[in-house]
Amino acid sequence: MRKALVADIALLIEPIIEDQSMELVDLEFRRERSGWVLRLFIDREGGVTLDDCADISGRVGAVLDVQDIIDVSYVLEVSSPGVNRPLRKEKDFQRFTGHHISFTTVQSIDGQKNFKGLLMGLREDNLLFRSDEGREVNIPLGNVARAHINYRWDEAAPGGHRVCPKGNRR
Repeated sequence: MRKALVADIALLIEPIIEDQSMELVDLEFRRERSGWVLRLFIDREGGVTLDDCADISGRVGAVLDVQDIIDVSYVLEVSSPGVNRPLRKEKDFQRFTGHHISFTTVQSIDGQKNFKGLLMGLREDNLLFRSDEGREVNIPLGNVARAHINYRWDEAAPGGHRVCPKGNRR
């Protein structure tokens, strides 16, 4: 039932987020120690600000209150997915071609399920990937269980920004 509720919430709120030129990266609805939490991760080209998160929280909160599809008390949290953002959709893999990623497969490939390396692109629903060991692998996108950016602080950030070189951090 919770999966259906999460899908219904996503259908309801995605247009609100997209109207603000942002995307819903991920959505979690889970019970935690303090109670139920609905956690939204939003992003846009160049990143999101605290004001963006507050704006989306207000807009989404108002719609969820009116629609009343969640029958328990919950806390709404809206944030950026962070530098190690998850990759869920085909467009995510296309957008972050050239970045280092980590992912887990549903079925093992040559006895391995966990991979780290460079995302080289997508071709015909296959993830093109070069492992940190230099091995090139084509993996059906449907075999990817979970994937996320594996941000490297010594390289350019996903938004194209440079980080301070070692020794110049404050």
